[in-house]
Amino acid sequence: MATITKRDLVIKLSTQSGLTQVQVQNILQGFLDEISQSLINGDTVMMRNFGTFEIKETKEKVGRNPKKPSEDIHIPSRKIVKFKPGKELKEEVKNT
Repeated sequence: MATITKRDLVIKLSTQSGLTQVQVQNILQGFLDEISQSLINGDTVMMRNFGTFEIKETKEKVGRNPKKPSEDIHIPSRKIVKFKPGKELKEEVKNT
């Protein structure tokens, strides 16, 4: 398995679409900025056939210090980004 970077996506999309790499880069960055801003605003981003990005809040909990197991550590609640793949994406990945 390979790692695909944003640069790799720009090159592939540029080749497929006939747009320049600069144009594709601007579109891709704008797309990512919109997703990020929507999540920051607390919105859920749903893309049919792909998946859903949403903000979840973890509960606060008590953890253990591995170096001093007798010490409790307070872990505060926090917000995290979750991605739930869509049905079609799940099926495609499952069948690879």
